[in-house]
Amino acid sequence: MWEENNVIVVDDNKERRHDTCVILDFLGENPVTYSCAEWSEVVVLPASKENTRQIKVLIFGQSNSSSLEQRLNEAQAWDKSCPIILMGDTHVDNNSLESVDDADLRHKVISQLNFPPSYNKFMDTLHRAQVYREQYDINAGRVQQRDVQLFRSLVGTSRELQKVREMMAQVADKDVTVLITGESGTGKEVVARTLHYNSGRRNMPFVPVNCGAIPRELLESELFGHEKGAFTGAVTTRAGRFEMAQGGTLFLDEIGDMPLDMQVKILRVLQERSFERVGGNKTIKTDVRIITATHRNLEEMIADGRFREDLYYRLNVFPIEMPALRERIEDIPLLLNELITRLENEKRGSIRFNSAGIMSLCRHEWAGNVRELANLVERMAIIHPYGVVGVQELPKKFRHVDEGDEDLVIPESAKEGMPIVATTDSTALLPVNGIDLKEYLTNLEKSLIQQALDDSVGVVARAAEKLQIRRTTLVEKMRKYDLQRK
Repeated sequence: MWEENNVIVVDDNKERRHDTCVILDFLGENPVTYSCAEWSEVVVLPASKENTRQIKVLIFGQSNSSSLEQRLNEAQAWDKSCPIILMGDTHVDNNSLESVDDADLRHKVISQLNFPPSYNKFMDTLHRAQVYREQYDINAGRVQQRDVQLFRSLVGTSRELQKVREMMAQVADKDVTVLITGESGTGKEVVARTLHYNSGRRNMPFVPVNCGAIPRELLESELFGHEKGAFTGAVTTRAGRFEMAQGGTLFLDEIGDMPLDMQVKILRVLQERSFERVGGNKTIKTDVRIITATHRNLEEMIADGRFREDLYYRLNVFPIEMPALRERIEDIPLLLNELITRLENEKRGSIRFNSAGIMSLCRHEWAGNVRELANLVERMAIIHPYGVVGVQELPKKFRHVDEGDEDLVIPESAKEGMPIVATTDSTALLPVNGIDLKEYLTNLEKSLIQQALDDSVGVVARAAEKLQIRRTTLVEKMRKYDLQRK
C-alpha cells in the first residue's frame, strides 16, 4: 500500500503539510501526507498494515478533530515499532505530551520539532528514528543484530555515497562478479560484506582473503588447498578458501597485488567453476560468488604488463568505486556521530567535538580516509575522555584553523552531524543502549576540572573562577578525584 514511501506526515495544516513534504523530498526521503481525518480512515484498513516495515517514522502536526493521545493510540494499534515526531507548536497544534497519561505512548515520541525545523536537528531526528526502529526489531527478535562495524563506513548523505548505495542495491541480489575500487581506508570490505549480507547467499560463509598479505609461494595453497605431501610441511590435507566459501562469497581483497601466475589460475576458476588442490588431480566444483577489491589502477597495470587484461574483464562485470573521504567532507560530521555512538555502545568512553574542531577536520586531506578518522576518534576518546575536542586538542597535523577564528563557518553541506558539537547550551545525546549516568557525570566533572586547572597553569583560584565555584569546593573535588596541578 505504501509503495516506496518511508515517512508519513499527518497534519491538518495544509500549508505546513505541503512544506514538510518539500523538505523531506529535499532530504532524499519519500513522504506521503494525510489530514488527520484521512489518516484515521486509512489506518484502520487491513491493507494499511502491509509492508509497514518500510515506514521509518510518523510525523504528527496539527489536529482539528482528535487529541494527541487518540492519535498515538491509533499509531500504537497500527504499528507498535514506528516512532513518532511531533511537528509545530505543541500547544497550538493540540500536540502537548503533557496531556498524554500513558508513559508507553509518550515514549513513542522521539522528538518535538518547531516548524520550520532546524536542518541539523531534523536530520539527526530522522537518523534516530531509523535507529529506534532497528533497535525495536532487534529487541523483538524480528531481525538479527548487525555488526555495528559493518555499516559504519557507509554513513553519510553525500551524492557520491548515495550513488554507491544505489549501485549496491542494484547488484546485491544478483549473482555477478563485483570489482570495488577506491583508496585504502574507504570501506571496500564493508561494501563487500554488505553485498553478501543482502544477497541470497547471506546464510552461507563470507570468506575474505588479502592477496597482498599472503606470500606468493603460499597463495595458491591458501586459495585452493593442498593434499598431504604436496610440498614440504604439508603433513595433512587442507581445504582452501574456495572450499571454505562454498555456497557463499569469496572476497579477494587487493587483487592488484596477485602475481601473474596466480591470475591465470583465478581466471580458469572463473571460467570453469572448478579447480584442483595443490598436489592433487581431483577436480572440485565450486559455487561461490567472487567479489574483488583493489586500491590500484588496474588499467595502468594492464598497460605495464602487470595484470592480465582477460582477468580484468572477467572481474569488472559490475564496478563500484568508493569515493575518498576528502571528496565527501559533508559526511564527516555524520561519520563522527556514528563513530562516537559506537564507542559509547561498546562502553569505551565518549567524546564531543566543537564547531572549530569539526571545521578543522573538514579541511584535512584524509590520506587514510574513514580508517584514519576512526583512529583519530578513538585516540581522542582516550586522551580526552568525556571531554570536548577543539582545534588545540587535535594532533598538530589535523589543525587547519585557529580556535579563536570568529569567521569560522561550517559549510551547509557539512552540517548534518552537528548534534555532536559541544556548547554550553547543547543537549547531550543519550546512547541507544542507555548510559551509566553517575559514571558519565563523574568523568565529565573530572575532565572539566582538569581542563580548568591546565588552562589556569595550576592556579586553583583562577580555575575555580572558570568553573564558577568556590576555591574550597574545588580543592575538595581535587582531593576527591585525586587531581593534581600541572
